[in-house]
Amino acid sequence: MAQRERAALCDSALQAGPEAPTLCEGWDVRDLLAHLLVRERSLLAVGIAVPALSGLTEREMGRVAKREFATLVGQVRGGPPTLSIYGAPRMDRLLNTLEYLVHHEDIRRAQPGWTARTLPDADEKLVWAMARSAGKRLARSAPVAVRIENVVTGSSVRLSDGEGEVTVRGRPSEVTLFLFGRKTHADVELLGADADVARLSGTALGF
Repeated sequence: MAQRERAALCDSALQAGPEAPTLCEGWDVRDLLAHLLVRERSLLAVGIAVPALSGLTEREMGRVAKREFATLVGQVRGGPPTLSIYGAPRMDRLLNTLEYLVHHEDIRRAQPGWTARTLPDADEKLVWAMARSAGKRLARSAPVAVRIENVVTGSSVRLSDGEGEVTVRGRPSEVTLFLFGRKTHADVELLGADADVARLSGTALGF
């Protein structure tokens, strides 16, 4: 799935163009591609995980973003270098599936007239398993208890504790977008007291 989302993201990037907006605040498509390349190819990506070093990462992204747009797309499409941790098939699945799903939608859903995609059942099953695993970290800032519910299977899991509870109900891919902070562009239903829903809706989620 990670490989298919990577290819589809590149196709969407070409269709949108380098200066098209994304759902990542302050980034256009060119910037998003630069982020993906730095993440997979540069030691200066450390600033993604270490806020104190974010300036190093931002400067490297700025340097990479100056490349020809077709080059950026081609390099992302080609995947990480052989020696990159992201290049191993198992790590590609673990580290890139949600990364490329979410960033692909960051491009798609920032464009006029976008519609939600229907993913294969097997992809939704994989995304659900990953959302369950990563969800506690993604929802750690929530001011209320967060429960996610898979509308396909009816299964649910509680991700966080707190006063009050909100259930985020939808297809796994849509629930994942919500947990990654794309709340206004995720096709989900929020179930809970109005005040609790408002508190959750106003809180930044994600890593």
